[in-house]
Amino acid sequence: MLPPPVKPDPNRVQTEQELREDLAAAYRLVAHFGMTDLVYTHLSVRLPGEGHRFLVNPYGMLFDEITASSLVVVDADGEAMQETSWPVNPAGFVIHSALHRGRADAACVMHTHTLAGMTVAAQEGELLVLNQMTMELVGKVAYHDYEGVADTDNMSERERFVHDMGDKPCMILRHHGLMTAGRTVAEAFYWLYYLEMSCRIQVSAQSTGAKLDIPPAQVLARTAAQFTDSPTKGWLPWQALRRMLDRTQPDYKL
Repeated sequence: MLPPPVKPDPNRVQTEQELREDLAAAYRLVAHFGMTDLVYTHLSVRLPGEGHRFLVNPYGMLFDEITASSLVVVDADGEAMQETSWPVNPAGFVIHSALHRGRADAACVMHTHTLAGMTVAAQEGELLVLNQMTMELVGKVAYHDYEGVADTDNMSERERFVHDMGDKPCMILRHHGLMTAGRTVAEAFYWLYYLEMSCRIQVSAQSTGAKLDIPPAQVLARTAAQFTDSPTKGWLPWQALRRMLDRTQPDYKL
């Protein structure tokens, strides 16, 4: 029988090795749940200590190839701060660094280009609240208009990006994809998973051609308030997901 999970101490600072293993696990799980775009998009986490240092994937690896030791330390501009035989993608880190630097609570940032996410990002209006899963996201999803491929030539977009996301954990990038931020890797993945699921539900419901039934505003507000929020958000499913990887893909820790 499995021992019961131990709730983490939100005041404890994780070590670099712990963050490497968490982030590598997140890459494997994004692949497991079908949320990858070849070798593109990134998941990043801020390292403890002085200065701006982050872990990000080596450019060119598939997400199911990522290991704890293969993650690369980069600075706020996405430039490698360690020796690596793999390239890194500074342009792909632009929107990550904006959030990491603009929000103290954005320790981990995740960005995807999924079919469902990009489909919803191509629609007018906001994410439709069609299911209890999405009700937890009421008031927690921001939107950012498309300005072209994010790169270092458009530095002013970083400010608009941070402004548009505000203090929300989720954002839909119009004509682009999805992004989430969390105080931990577990929290950022929790929001990413349920934002993705909400997009899949919306696209699936729309595909039936039936008239969509949006619950009343008072029901949405009441249900959203029933969900709890804390610095340990997402820790319980994260433990289960890590156990699954320990059984099926233990090399992620290497």
